Amino acid sequence: MFQDLLVSLHSLVSGLEPWQQLLALVPAGAIPFIESYLGSFLGTSLGIPPLLAIPAAVVGNLLSTFAVVALSGRAREAATARRGRRTETVGAARQPSRFRQKVAAALAKYGVPGVCLLGPLVVASQLSGPALVALGAARRTVYLWMGISIIAWGVLFGAFGSLFLSAIV
Repeated sequence: MFQDLLVSLHSLVSGLEPWQQLLALVPAGAIPFIESYLGSFLGTSLGIPPLLAIPAAVVGNLLSTFAVVALSGRAREAATARRGRRTETVGAARQPSRFRQKVAAALAKYGVPGVCLLGPLVVASQLSGPALVALGAARRTVYLWMGISIIAWGVLFGAFGSLFLSAIV
């Protein structure tokens, strides 16, 4: 059944122009949990040439991840500036969320490169990137390692998709 679905999708996608194939993969790469890795796999396994599928999924993932990292960086700057101007404390300190505690523990253990490279195994890059910035990691470092991670996972899964397609066709 799954093989029939892939064959049907393959015949549909192969009839599209390359620019139409790209238009479908860029937004797919921007979706959390699909990202560059599943977008590349899907594209190449459906018969889109890897030289088109991988960059399209990677670009979509990079754009969305970098946008949320930039927004979270600005939000953190605003919050820390406001906290610095505050002279008296209001209420008790909040307990950080479980997600934030886990990211902080991973950051302490693996650093920004480890969290960025291993993060897609656990959570979307659009969530882990802003969490790193919120915890105080330098945006430039997060951009660098998120970019490396997104490209590496996209290439790896794009290659798997090509191999998968050749195995079923």
